[in-house]
Amino acid sequence: MTSPRDTTTPLTVVGLVGGIGAGKSTVARLFAGHGAHVIDADRIAHDVLRDDAVKAEIMARFGPGVVGADGAIDRRALAALVFGATPGHAAALAGLESIVHPRVRRRIAAELERLRHAAAGGVAVLDVPLLVQAGWADACDRLVVVECAAEVRRRRLAARGWTEAEQEAREAAWSRRYAPAQLPPEKIRTVDASRDLAYTAAQVDEIWAGLTG
Repeated sequence: MTSPRDTTTPLTVVGLVGGIGAGKSTVARLFAGHGAHVIDADRIAHDVLRDDAVKAEIMARFGPGVVGADGAIDRRALAALVFGATPGHAAALAGLESIVHPRVRRRIAAELERLRHAAAGGVAVLDVPLLVQAGWADACDRLVVVECAAEVRRRRLAARGWTEAEQEAREAAWSRRYAPAQLPPEKIRTVDASRDLAYTAAQVDEIWAGLTG
């Protein structure tokens, strides 16, 4: 008898791990350039925030001030409420995540399932904030840790238009949630994204060759 697993096409799942502004999105794009299927949790979350039921839940939790004149969630206003170092910020962030994260998780799981049953198979890259803490590490065949010097990360965030206060608030929220996990060493590859794009790309090229060679 053929097991359900025999009907799927082998899929290698790569998870990206790294801090805010470390360069995970750049590494994801480089993998995409090689033909990987990138599953971007932030993009999925943005789509979820457009759902009318989600908007209604967020307004009920945070008030009408988080909705802009265009009827869309004002992500900057919402971020000011949920990111920071205080217990109030932590509670607000947990409340937001209880609304958004289950929907994002279901979409990621559905996309992985679709790719496993696709004729092409190949490589899927999970670009998920706090991937290990969110419980996705076990679904990954490889974990790519994206490292970057703190001053470089700060410059990148400033270039995105983040104020110093916004950076500190995000860092506080990230640090509160982040706990260095004991990752299985056989799964880990490291990319130093502190320097120029060519330097990062060469490291991704090497990892890709190991995945597909």
